[in-house]
Amino acid sequence: MKTRIFALTFAAALVLSCQAKKAAIANAPATPEPPQVPTAVTVTEAHAKGQSLYENNCARCHKLYAATNFSQADWKPILARMQKKARLDDADMGLITNYLFDLQKN
Repeated sequence: MKTRIFALTFAAALVLSCQAKKAAIANAPATPEPPQVPTAVTVTEAHAKGQSLYENNCARCHKLYAATNFSQADWKPILARMQKKARLDDADMGLITNYLFDLQKN
């Protein structure tokens, strides 16, 4: 008799815990969209290369930040520090910097 009560209690707990997980998943917020390039930006070859470099090099180690998350003054030391870690040359770093600063203008 005790075994049946234990089995029924365990089964009820299992069913209730699964329903709680389904409700939590259903109420979870949608995953955030990555930062979008404003439509007013004229996409040039340099802009596209800067975007590609930013997305491919920076996202290897951490999430990508929107250009507007930091001011240009804040970006400069961040980019200088990350250039060394990502082993980017000055030309590539210039493209990334121009890409981020162009996004802030719009």
